[in-house]
Amino acid sequence: MNVREINRALSRGAVAERGVLPHVEQLERHPFVFSFQFGLTGLPLEPGVLLVRGPRQYGKSTWLELQVRETIRSFGPGTAYYANGDEVPDAEALIVGIRELIGMFDPRSKVRRLFVDEITAVPDWQRAVKRLADEGALREVLVVTTGSKALDLRRGAERLPGRKGRIGRTSFRFTPISFEEFERVCGERLGETTLPAYILSGGSPVACAEIASQGSIPEFVHETVRDWIYGECAAAGRSRVSLLAVMEVLHRFGGTSIGQAKLAREAGLANNTVAAGYIELLADLMCVAPCYAWDSSRKIPVVRKPCKYHFTNLLVAACWSPQRPRTIMEFLGLPPEAQGKWLEWTVAQELWRRRCIAGEEVPEMLLFWQSKEHELDFVTAPNSFLETKRGPTSPIDFSWFERVVPGSRLLVVSDTNYEARSVKGIRLDDFLRGG
Repeated sequence: MNVREINRALSRGAVAERGVLPHVEQLERHPFVFSFQFGLTGLPLEPGVLLVRGPRQYGKSTWLELQVRETIRSFGPGTAYYANGDEVPDAEALIVGIRELIGMFDPRSKVRRLFVDEITAVPDWQRAVKRLADEGALREVLVVTTGSKALDLRRGAERLPGRKGRIGRTSFRFTPISFEEFERVCGERLGETTLPAYILSGGSPVACAEIASQGSIPEFVHETVRDWIYGECAAAGRSRVSLLAVMEVLHRFGGTSIGQAKLAREAGLANNTVAAGYIELLADLMCVAPCYAWDSSRKIPVVRKPCKYHFTNLLVAACWSPQRPRTIMEFLGLPPEAQGKWLEWTVAQELWRRRCIAGEEVPEMLLFWQSKEHELDFVTAPNSFLETKRGPTSPIDFSWFERVVPGSRLLVVSDTNYEARSVKGIRLDDFLRGG
């Protein structure tokens, strides 16, 4: 069905008609169905503008169609309409299309919702929404938009001041499914391989379902992710070859602090400004997060020092991994050093996911601590630190911590559980469950 035919069906309330909600149809046929939890428990009844952003292949379109169906079922035919940003050429066409759809709402309806999937594909979409809001066209409509760029959350919000309604929170990042949810749905099938399967899938529902059913991530999933990032790279006027070089450096130096000048040199880029541009692009796409040094005496990040670059999208990390792990056994067969990097990235993704759900303004800004003798992978709060270690650990390994960082707590994610006065050990699966 095309968009016009879909909206005709929605005006009749025919959400069960074949082709109206294709992602929902596919979901209902699949043996592995996951719930989405990213901080938005339900759509508000009030009018306004919601911005939902997340990586490709993480279920935004499926979630949006589920909201369309729920709206129609709860409030009746013609209370929800749909637009696809991938099919809208420019802002003027978006304005025309939204005006037409608004005119289709029944004036007696108390709830009117307009869903625009991948609105960020429309150039200058903010201008279109701003213009419609200024005209008063959106006064009684909740506009729910999805997109694939985190930067759009900030710039979109900045360009819509006072035009997003009276909703308490309007910006959301669509996060990976949690390990706990993956374990609930697939744990019985995967058993002891549940954790490595989750790491390889990155929490992408498509990848999660594939690895649960086939034991591997098929190449079409990785190709779709690569095509998305290559497309965004081309749209930003950046080189595919340079992007490949940056990805190689991020894998090679994973878990190690590196300055942008060194990043540029190792990737063969012209200068550190160019290197910063590629990191910014990957951060906007919610794939990579810079982890800055933390000054514990002043309680501030030090952005001028070399920092670490963590993958916060493990599926993207797998796409460009030199070892190309696709099956659970291939992942378990990685060298210990490589597995240590994946452990750190898994924790980074989880910290980022939690910060997104909590509504942190810049969730991709992670922190690490370093002295002349010691280093800790993450600073989760001014007096809370986290270290990742592959293999078993004990409190003895961190006997220095209480003396060097007094009044603080350290959580060690490794293969051992233990509890000491200022140090606690926890297994990775327990950490991902929220421990």
